[in-house]
Amino acid sequence: MGNNRLHTVAFDLDGTLSDPMRGLTSGFRYAFRKMKIDYGDEGVLKSFIGPPLRDEWMKRYSLTRERAEEAVAYFREYYSIYGWWDNDLYEGIPELLSALKAAGKRIVLATSKPDVHSRKILARFNLTPYFDFSEGASFDTSREKKSDVLSYALSRVGVSERELDGVIMVGDTKYDIDGAREVGVKSVGVLWGYGTRDDLLSHGADFLARNVDELYKILL
Repeated sequence: MGNNRLHTVAFDLDGTLSDPMRGLTSGFRYAFRKMKIDYGDEGVLKSFIGPPLRDEWMKRYSLTRERAEEAVAYFREYYSIYGWWDNDLYEGIPELLSALKAAGKRIVLATSKPDVHSRKILARFNLTPYFDFSEGASFDTSREKKSDVLSYALSRVGVSERELDGVIMVGDTKYDIDGAREVGVKSVGVLWGYGTRDDLLSHGADFLARNVDELYKILL
């Protein structure tokens, strides 16, 4: 980007900073068993990492809103106790965040994961000090879409509409790219998470990063 103009970097969490697969898929499995939903083979569970769960499960399994919300509640019941810590930090992430802070960039977290869980995960990996603000989806659904979460996080660190050209969103799925586009900021799709190159490009990612070294070159 050339990057004196870049002043704020927003990060997704799952599939971008850390790999949540074990904890999330165990929680999905728990919810489906409680609800007696035949979810298909085990491979399908990974496809639920990234999108808002209620809407995805309504669409995938033809659930009513009430049934989908009940399933999400079961998932959260498991995840809040067992799932959130069953998570692995991707190699090189602390060093990247440290370099961004040293360069004077503001760093915000914008994740579809509820805030109570995302903050615990940041703390578990000692990442909290790098972030100027962290924001997740709200339990009351007032901030559920990635664009809503991102807009709120940027407003909390004082980014005005005329400063949006100095912001970039980093994420691994089309939902991150869509959220960035809806807010009016650039985006980087990372290829080590749960999206695909084709999805990231077709949804308008401005950059792709195959690894953390490539992400360094884009952001710094």
